[in-house]
Amino acid sequence: MNWFFDIIRSSIGKKMMMAVTGLSFCIFLTGHLIGNLTIYKGKDAFNTYAEKLHSLGPLLTAAEIGLLLFAVVHVLSGTLLFIGNFYARPQRYVIKKSAGGRTVGSRTMPYTGFFVLLFVVFHLINFHFVDKTQQTIYLIVSNAFADPVYVFVYIAAMIIVAVHVSHGFWSAFQTVGANHPKYMPIVRGTAICFSLAIGVGFGFLPIYIFYMQ
Repeated sequence: MNWFFDIIRSSIGKKMMMAVTGLSFCIFLTGHLIGNLTIYKGKDAFNTYAEKLHSLGPLLTAAEIGLLLFAVVHVLSGTLLFIGNFYARPQRYVIKKSAGGRTVGSRTMPYTGFFVLLFVVFHLINFHFVDKTQQTIYLIVSNAFADPVYVFVYIAAMIIVAVHVSHGFWSAFQTVGANHPKYMPIVRGTAICFSLAIGVGFGFLPIYIFYMQ
C-alpha cells in the first residue's frame, strides 16, 4: 500500500486524481443539464423527471455519496497543489507573460474552483436540502428564480463554471496522457464547445423561468 500513498502524496498523483474526478464531474454536468432541459416541456415534464430520479432510491443515494467523495478528493487535491505551487514560487513575476498557451481559465483555476465550491453549497441549500413534502421541485425552482437577484447570481455562477471547465476539461485529458500534438487541438476545441454548452445551457434556464412567471 506504500506505493499508493506515495502516488497520492506526489504532485503527479494529485493531478491525476483531479483529472479523473474532474472528468467525472463533466459527465455529471452533462446528465444534470439534460435532465434540467425538460423544464422547457413544462412543469409536469420537469416534475416527472424529478420524481423518476428520486424513485431510484438507494442508487441515487450511492451516486450522491460518490459525488461527495469525488468533490472532497478534487478540492483537497487542488488545494494541496495550489499551496505547493505557492510556496515553490512565493513571489510573483514582475512582468507577466502570456506565452505557453495561458488562458483566463488556466490563470484563474484555483479562484474559480473556490467560487464553484461556494456556489454548489449555496445551490444545494436552496434546491436539495429543502422541504419537498408540500411543494413540487418545479415550484421550488420557480420560486427561487422569481427573484432577479438569484437569477443574476446563478447566471454569474454559470459563467464562472464555464471558465473553470474550459481549462479543466482539456487539462484533465492532458494529465491522463492524451497529450498528442495531433489530438490536443481537437480536445481544446471540444473543451471550449463543452464549456459553452454548460454555461449557456444552465445559464438560460433561470432567464426562461423568470420570464415565464
